[in-house]
Amino acid sequence: MSHPIILPVFPRGFHLGPVFIHYYALAYIIGLLLGWRLVRRMAARQPVAASGPLVDDFLTWAVLGVILGGRAGYVLFYQPLYFLTHPLAIPAVWDGGMSFHGGFLGVTAAILLFCRKYGLHPLRFADRIAVAVPIGLFLGRCANFINGELWGRAAPPGFPLAMVYPADPYQLPRYPSELIEASLEGVVLFCVMLACARSHSIRARSGLLTGIFLTGYGIARIIGECFREPDPFLGFLPFGTTMGQLLSIPMVLAGLGLILYALWSRRAAA
Repeated sequence: MSHPIILPVFPRGFHLGPVFIHYYALAYIIGLLLGWRLVRRMAARQPVAASGPLVDDFLTWAVLGVILGGRAGYVLFYQPLYFLTHPLAIPAVWDGGMSFHGGFLGVTAAILLFCRKYGLHPLRFADRIAVAVPIGLFLGRCANFINGELWGRAAPPGFPLAMVYPADPYQLPRYPSELIEASLEGVVLFCVMLACARSHSIRARSGLLTGIFLTGYGIARIIGECFREPDPFLGFLPFGTTMGQLLSIPMVLAGLGLILYALWSRRAAA
């Protein structure tokens, strides 16, 4: 019978001179920089979605979309009553509390405004960005693991990777849900997106890569939430669902709709 892994208390960051760098913030910074380099390469592939300098300019827009949208999503979707009574806590993103679904809406708004300003095809541009998003998802889940937050549900006896989290008041062996989600939303989805992006016929169907990403992420998140302990301030929702699952269902539907649209519009134009 296997014994659970007792996790130590990991530091939440490190000092760089007088400045304390949080791993959570570092994950976002590295994810955005790696994603920017990949999008620069993807945008140059046929059919060209944007020039290199325009991709460089969009990085600032993406940062604002991720941070503002991610935080606003967490405030509105997860703890609106708390932040209504503690408004000064809203900017404290270094303490965690970012919603991917909110960040997705923020980046979507940034893409639409940016493409309108510079006359770019929004779906074609979004397709290139979608390929890089799993990088940030993977790093973000790793930061969650290091912070000892968003841990999993109680694991059954004998589960080989069961872990005991330092902050868990019950000290139960749990699923490492952050690592499960990092694998599904990050590694697996990234491999799928890269494989699809190599095909010229897929890249030529504007919206198809975005649809594949939305569908893939939604499914990965719904599966990953089955191993994750619901937020204590929300608990389980109707039918045993979680907030993350409910927010992911519209993403799956939107993704399937985009896939059908991309396939149909291409045939109609042929």
